[in-house]
Amino acid sequence: MMHISIIGLGWLGLPLASFLQQKGHSVNGSTSSLEKKETLERQGIRAERLLLDPLPVHAVPAQLFETDILYINIPPGRRRHPDEYHPQQIQFLREAIEQHQIGKVIYVSATSVYPSKNQLARETDFLSADTTGNPALWNAEQLLWGNKAYDLTVVRFGGLLGDDRIPGRYFSGKENVPGHPPVNYIHRTDAVRAIHWIIAQNLWNETFNIISPEHPDKKTVFEKNAQDMGFPPPASYEQPPQQMWKEISCEKWLKTGFSFHFPDPLAFTYST
Repeated sequence: MMHISIIGLGWLGLPLASFLQQKGHSVNGSTSSLEKKETLERQGIRAERLLLDPLPVHAVPAQLFETDILYINIPPGRRRHPDEYHPQQIQFLREAIEQHQIGKVIYVSATSVYPSKNQLARETDFLSADTTGNPALWNAEQLLWGNKAYDLTVVRFGGLLGDDRIPGRYFSGKENVPGHPPVNYIHRTDAVRAIHWIIAQNLWNETFNIISPEHPDKKTVFEKNAQDMGFPPPASYEQPPQQMWKEISCEKWLKTGFSFHFPDPLAFTYST
């Protein structure tokens, strides 16, 4: 049994907490809302209140950092905040990691760190602050890697979908939708399983692209979602195709022996 703290009991963090508890681990987590903290505890999930804006707004719960593994999954919020905001959050967390001598850290980044240049993107691709597609996440990754005394694994998830997140719904009825780019998606079930796989297999000090290995184009996915779920497809697609794209390779991740429940985004399960 490991003691695992989850920074961010949200759409992914909450089912991860439940899954890890089922596997016999002791789990604690954070939420920014006092009301949600109380709700989670009624559900049997230990939770502490932690709001980083970008530094802590309230007293920091020390028990959150008394753990074997710290899992960090907080969105960078680039629509509302400058690119410096999220690295400041991560800098605070790094200082807490060092203060409490936490031995292992999992940081959830995203495949958006790769620029879109009509290419196949791999973990070995050269990236820098000037070439990354997502400076907030890239700089946060670098903060955690630099001169560290803990084991770290960086997870670059693709688009997190499945269950109540249906990609075609976001584009239903819209005009001039790019339909030609390949999708880089992962089902929430597989994302949860992947984090447990990292812990169970001791896959430390690595960066992994974790996305479903099949990459149908967006139009095919959106049209199938519309047909299966009964909402209108996009009203029109970009003509001629112009949006730059990337296809994310998960070859390195597959070599760990992980088996996807949902290797093909066309077979993702959803709930309405």
